[in-house]
Amino acid sequence: MESFTITSPEFAEGQRIPLVYTCDGDNINPPLNIDNTPRGTISLALIVEDPDIPTAVKEKMGIEVFDHWFACNIPPSTSEIPVDTPLGTQGANSYGGVGYTGPCPPAEHEPTEHRYIFTIYALDTTIDLDEGYAKEALRAEMAGHILETASLTGLYEKQR
Repeated sequence: MESFTITSPEFAEGQRIPLVYTCDGDNINPPLNIDNTPRGTISLALIVEDPDIPTAVKEKMGIEVFDHWFACNIPPSTSEIPVDTPLGTQGANSYGGVGYTGPCPPAEHEPTEHRYIFTIYALDTTIDLDEGYAKEALRAEMAGHILETASLTGLYEKQR
């Protein structure tokens, strides 16, 4: 059996996310490919996080990671999330907007290069949340329903 995967034709695991998908570019979501969704999957969920935010930002915002994008109720037949195309029910990112917000690490804080982790979840249920939900609500709804996960990590350093 092949592994459940999430990849992008725009960047490989551990490689730089192209400028167009960041705050320095068009701030649109990159294309993503989802392969080998496990049997029994009812819906997919996606969470994109930056775990490398500086302590000052953590303290100011009261967060541990910066949420760039999350969505739930993505159809299990989805094999591609096209450029600039939100699928499913969108949650509120750490900027307070709904949907994708691209990498934008503060250049004045170390580390200047951050990791952006795109994690796809195969779920045995659909999620009962309204647009603009918080990530904590999504995680609570997913608890006990995750069949499998797959991740892709991209890197970005803000342009000066």
